[in-house]
Amino acid sequence: MKFKADEIASVIQKEIEDFRGQIQTSEVGRVLEVSDGIARVYGLQSAMAGEMVEFQTGVRGLVFNLEENSVGVILLGDYLQISEGDEVRTLGTLLSVPVGDALVGRVVDALGNPLDGKGPIVTSETRPVEFMAPGVAGRQPVKQPLQTGIKAVDAMTPVGRGQRELIIGDRKTGKTAVALDAIINQKGGDVICIYVACGQRASNVGAVVEALQRAGAMDYTIVISATASDPAPLQYVAPYAGAAMAEYFMYNGKHTLIVYDDLSKQATAYRQLSLLMRRPPGREAYPGDVFYCHSRLLERAAKLSDELGGGSMTALPIIETLEGEVSAYIPTNVISITDGQIYLQPDLFFSGVRPAINVGVSVSRVGGNAQTKAMKKVAGSLRLDLAAFRELEAFAQLGTELDKATQRQLDRGYRMVELLKQPQYVPLHFADQVFSIYAGTKGYFDLVPVNKVAEVEKEMLQFMREQKSEVRNKMVETKDLDEPALKAALEEFVKTLEGRFKS
Repeated sequence: MKFKADEIASVIQKEIEDFRGQIQTSEVGRVLEVSDGIARVYGLQSAMAGEMVEFQTGVRGLVFNLEENSVGVILLGDYLQISEGDEVRTLGTLLSVPVGDALVGRVVDALGNPLDGKGPIVTSETRPVEFMAPGVAGRQPVKQPLQTGIKAVDAMTPVGRGQRELIIGDRKTGKTAVALDAIINQKGGDVICIYVACGQRASNVGAVVEALQRAGAMDYTIVISATASDPAPLQYVAPYAGAAMAEYFMYNGKHTLIVYDDLSKQATAYRQLSLLMRRPPGREAYPGDVFYCHSRLLERAAKLSDELGGGSMTALPIIETLEGEVSAYIPTNVISITDGQIYLQPDLFFSGVRPAINVGVSVSRVGGNAQTKAMKKVAGSLRLDLAAFRELEAFAQLGTELDKATQRQLDRGYRMVELLKQPQYVPLHFADQVFSIYAGTKGYFDLVPVNKVAEVEKEMLQFMREQKSEVRNKMVETKDLDEPALKAALEEFVKTLEGRFKS
C-alpha cells in the first residue's frame, strides 16, 4: 500500500495542530538510609501521606511517615535493590489495585499482580486501597442472611449480608475451615468471595486454593496472597487491597464475602513497620495505633442503602489467640469492632467436636435478623439448651445419682452435640439444617444411639429429599416452617427406625 506525499503531509499537519504541550513535574529526593522494607528519604518536601513514590531501580514505595526533615517510605518490593543516595521521585497518586471481573478466579499478590501463571489480568479499572467507609445514611440494617452452610453457625451465631463476624481461636482449631466452608456454600449463589491470606505459609495458601478448586469455588473467588515470606509492607497492605476489590462489586450493587486470614499477622507486620519508623510503642497508640488500622479496614464492610445500589460486603476477620487469651490487646480490639464472634475452643476440637464452637462465648449481635423464618423458629432455644447441657455434663462428672428428667436432658444434649458436628468442606443447605435441628430438639433422635446419630441424620435428609420433596421444596420457596407437614414426615421416618433401635 503506497501513500501519497500530500496525505502524509496532512496527517503530520493535523498531529501538529492537535499537539498540546504538557509539563509533568515530580519532586526528586534521595535515600538517606534503607533497611528491612523501609527507607528514609530526604528532599520530598511536598510529599503527602499515602502517596506513591518510585525509586530509580523501579521499586515503588508508599509514604508512611512525614517528619520534619525526611519522609519514611515503606517499600512494596525488594529493598535489597535500593542503596543510599538513590534518586526517589513522587508519583502524585495514591496506592491503587486493579479491580473488576477479570480478577475473579485468579490468585494475585497484595498489589494485584497475578501469581497463578494464567497470564496478565486485563482490566482498566483500579481503586485506591484506602477508601472512606460509607456513613450511617449510606447504610441499611443487616437483615438478609448469608448462609455459611455450617449448622452451628447458621443456627446460633448467624451471619447477615453486610455484617462483620470475627472467627477467633488458638492455632489449629479450624478457623480457616469455617471461613472456607462459608465460601464453598456460596456456590450457585450471587456472592463473590475474596480470601486474603496474610502472613500464612505459602504451602497453606496452596492447600486453600486447591480445596477451593476441588469444590468448584474458584469460579467466583479471588485469592490474595501475602505469605510469611513476603515483605512486611505487602502483608500490611493485603487486607486493604482485598477490601478495595470487594468494594468495586459492592458499589456496583453486588454482594461480596471477604475473609481476612488473619489480622493477627497483619498487626505483627504493622507493628514491625511502626517500630522501624520509630513510632511510639506505648499501649495507648500500640505502634501506629493498630486499633485504627483494623477499624478503618472493618468499617468498610456494610449493607449499602438502596440509593447506593443495595450491594453488600460481609467480612469474616480471623484472629489467632495464644492459650485461649481472648482478653489480650489485639483480640479485644477486633471483638469491639465486629458484630459478634465465633470462638473456637481447642478442648472441643481435640475431643472431636468440629466445628469446635464454644456456644457460651460465641455471639452474633445481629441475631435472628440474619436468619430465615424457619431457622429462627427451630433454633430459638438451641443455644440455651446447649449451655444448660454443658453445665449438667460438668455436674454429672462428679458421679452423683441423676433423676430421670436430668438423664433425659443429658442424653438429648449428647445427641444434639453429635448433630452439630459437621465434616469439613460439606456445607449444608439451610432446609437440611432446619430438618436436622428440628428433629434433634424435638426428640426424634432420642431412640438412636449416640454413635449412630450422624449416620441416621444422613438417612433422614435423604428421606426428606427423595420421599418428602414437597415439604422440602415448600420450605426452600417460602423460607418458612410448615410444622404439621414436617412433624408428619419425621414421624413416618422414625417408624422406619423402630425395628433397628429398641427403646
